[in-house]
Amino acid sequence: MKLTLERLPSPIGTILLVCDEEAIRALDFEEFEPRFKKLLRRHCPDAELVAGKVPRKFSDAIRAYFKGDIKAIDKLPTATDGTEFQRKVWAGLRKIPAGKTWSYGELAKHVGKPRARRAVGLANGSNPIALVVPCHRVIGADGSLTGYGGGMSRKRWLLRHEGVAVS
Repeated sequence: MKLTLERLPSPIGTILLVCDEEAIRALDFEEFEPRFKKLLRRHCPDAELVAGKVPRKFSDAIRAYFKGDIKAIDKLPTATDGTEFQRKVWAGLRKIPAGKTWSYGELAKHVGKPRARRAVGLANGSNPIALVVPCHRVIGADGSLTGYGGGMSRKRWLLRHEGVAVS
């Protein structure tokens, strides 16, 4: 399988976007490239990664999101490997609307595992498609901002960009 890696500038740093012709396979930030490539190898072990331009439907939607169309990324197709539970959590993340947040407990309930908050947190943390699979929209039960693989300043920026009041 051939995958294309494009580097996209954004207000919060250079984005590494990996796609095939059909779906986004991975998205992370440039300074996390080693982690990004490790996750990509895990999720697409037989892939050949080539630098270039991804299909415009993907890069245009990412650019539109950063220009203020916060729903531009909602319908982008994604494809990842992962356990059945991880994929269920990642699908649950895509149900969190832009401009809203859910706690880990709310996400756990949504995926049918209300007592599995920690497992949901681990699956959330291993999400290979940041931003489009919006793990930044998950917060603590008390409303506090919790960890984010892209860094807390990015999480805060993304939530504010989407209209969420954060301190």
